[in-house]
Parts: sequence; C-alpha cells; structure tokens
Amino acid sequence: MKCRYCGHEIPEGMLYCEACGKEVRIVPDYNPLDDMLTAQIKVSINDEEGVLSDSDYDMFTGDMNARGRNTGTGRNTGARRNTNAGRNTGRNTAGRNTGRNTGRNTTGRMMSEKEQRRRQIERRKAMKRKKRRKALIILAVLVVAAVVIGIVCYQNSYNGIVNKGYSAQKEKAYEKAETYFKKAISKKPEKADAYTGLSKVYIAQDELDKAEDVFLNAIDKQTKNPDLYEACVGFYMDTDQKMQIPVLLEDVADNVAERLGGYIIDGPSFSLDDKETFEEVQELTLKSDEAAVYYTTDGSEPDTESEKYKEPIHLEEGENIITAIAVNKEGVPSLPVKKTFTVELPIEDAPAVSPSTGQYGTATQIEIKVPDGYEAYYTMDRSEPTTASTKYEGPIDMPEGETIFKAILVNGKGRTSGVTTRNYMYEPD
Repeated sequence: MKCRYCGHEIPEGMLYCEACGKEVRIVPDYNPLDDMLTAQIKVSINDEEGVLSDSDYDMFTGDMNARGRNTGTGRNTGARRNTNAGRNTGRNTAGRNTGRNTGRNTTGRMMSEKEQRRRQIERRKAMKRKKRRKALIILAVLVVAAVVIGIVCYQNSYNGIVNKGYSAQKEKAYEKAETYFKKAISKKPEKADAYTGLSKVYIAQDELDKAEDVFLNAIDKQTKNPDLYEACVGFYMDTDQKMQIPVLLEDVADNVAERLGGYIIDGPSFSLDDKETFEEVQELTLKSDEAAVYYTTDGSEPDTESEKYKEPIHLEEGENIITAIAVNKEGVPSLPVKKTFTVELPIEDAPAVSPSTGQYGTATQIEIKVPDGYEAYYTMDRSEPTTASTKYEGPIDMPEGETIFKAILVNGKGRTSGVTTRNYMYEPD
C-alpha cells in the first residue's frame, strides 16, 4: 500500500508512513450504495412516516459512520504509541486484524441497520395502506347506509308519498294514486299539494264534482288556510269554471284576501240610485276599471255569454232589474251587482165620464174618454173597478132605474188612475 501523502510504499501492517510519518487511515473505500440507501431512507421517513427530520437522520447516519471510523481510527491511534511493543501490537494485531475487521463489521452493521430500517418503513407503509383501505370501506358502507336510510325516509315522507301518487296517476293506476294522496292528506292536512293531486285523479276520470269537493270540504275545515284557497282557485282556472271564483272568495279571511287579491274583482258601478223613483224614462251607465262588463235585465245572473255593456241602458216605465259583473283580462269575474230601478210616469187622476150624474127620461149612452196608452175598466154594481172588471170597449147603454157607474184608467205598466163615479136615474117617458 502506498502513502497517500508522499507515495512511499508502506509495508503491510504498518500504521504510519516511515518516510513522512503521516498516519495511515484504515477506512473502507467510499461506497456510493451507502449514500443511495441513506437518501432513500430519508425520503421514506419524511414523506410517509415523518419519524425523523433531516437533521435527526443526518445525526443518526453520521453517528453510525463516526462509530465505524472511530472504531478503526481508535485502534489505529491506540496502536500509534511510542513504544515498539505498541507499534508492533498495532501492526500485528490491531492494524491487520482488529482495524480491518472492525471497519468491515461496522459497515456491515450499518448496512444491516439500514435494511432493517427500510423494512420497518415498508411495514409501516403497508399497515397505513391497510388502515386507509379499511377506513375507505367503512366510509363507503356508511355512505351507502345513509343513502338507503335517506331514500326510505323520503319514500315515507309527505313529498315522497305525493310523488308516488303522481307516478301512479301517470300510469293511470287511479285507485292506487287516490290511496297515496289520501295518505299524504292524513299526514299533513294543512298542505295543498295532495289535495291538488287527488283532484287531478278525479278530473282524469271526468268526476269534476268530486274534484271540487276535495277542496271545498277541506276549506270548510280550514277557513283561514290560503294555500287551500289558492289550490281551489287553480282548480277553477284549469277546469274553466272561473265564475265560481268570486263565490269562493266572498267574505274570506283577511290573510286569504291578501294572498288572492288578484282574483278578487270589484263589481261595476251604476250611474243611478236604485232607491229613487223616477217619473220619466232613464238611461243607466255602467263603469268598471276591468276589461269588460256583462249584464242582464231579467233578474238572472250574468256571465261572459250575457249581453256585453257597450252603451247606456234604457230604463222603461215600471221596474227595471239590472244585474252586472266586471271581468278582468284573465276572465275572472266579480260578484254580480244587482239593482232595481223604478220608473213611474205621471198618470191621469181619473177618467172623464159622460153624461154627468142626473135623471134621464130618454135612452142615453155612457162614454169614457180613454187617453192614448191607457185602458178603461168599469162597474155598475157599486163595487170598485179593477183590471179584473169589465173592460171599456165603447159607449154603454144606460140601464133603466138607478145605476152607480164607476170607472178607472190603467196605463201600459198596470198603474191605475183614480175612480170616477156617476149616479144615474133613467125612467123612460
């Protein structure tokens, strides 16, 4: 072996150079495998386990290298004693046997410890993966269980039952759908969805009366539930029964009126006061802020098929019954407004009858003057004349003896005048 400082040939077993006196370092040659293993262990530790920090690991590997070096060096240093016995002992025993064997054994031990450390890290990784897989399996089971429980809860919830009802209705399984909707109603009677679904089941079977009763019966029990009223209005709109909406919403609670104010239509206004009696024919004007007004004159309730108001209504003599509704753009009507207007034209006080009261010896005829638009009725038996009495058609022969003649006029509206009375005594000469 040559001295690394001066190149002098050093005999085997010598622990220093005889030429330059430098110490011979008995250290194993550099092995790159050591650094590779060290790097792999550091990465594994830091990345997976976090067992040792970089500084801790450096100290760990440094200490091991140091122990390997110090062991060899210690023996070399120990062998470098000034006595010949020491040098010989170092050369023969420590240098040749102990130094080399210790260096090799130290490196071997270090390599063995690295391998053990690597295997330990691999075992920990495997255990961690196993735990992770187990945790994922447990999590998956919990998620599936939660989904199953959620589905079961939903299927038995109000919304779930209602949806089952609609599905059955779509398949035309009407009895099944009816059962589902009734079950939902019993579960939450205050909610309107199930009532709407049940009504649609009856509508699909052309049972409109039953469909309507679904809402009306519920409203009778829950008079302040705006959701039910709104659902019923929707039913009337869908089935083209808009004339029923104002009847439904008449005198509802304030909270219902507030919710459905768009369906509560004000009736039309009238230009004349129905409490007044008019002595001449009149023209009545109807007004509304809505899209249209419809009316009748025979006392019946109007609808959108009735006479549409376009110009003032002519009121004739007598009683005029006018009933009107206002209708908005969506076709929703108001409640009907009904008024009676009375027109009484002036009438003759009493008819003119000739001849006047007196005694007559010759045949004479009795005459009544009948104005245009009137009829005359009379009696000759002292009773009061009415429209049931004898109608005057022309001059009447005065009967013999005493006659009490009474007459009235009746206009075209049946109004009667006062009574004219004549007392006749006819005795032929």
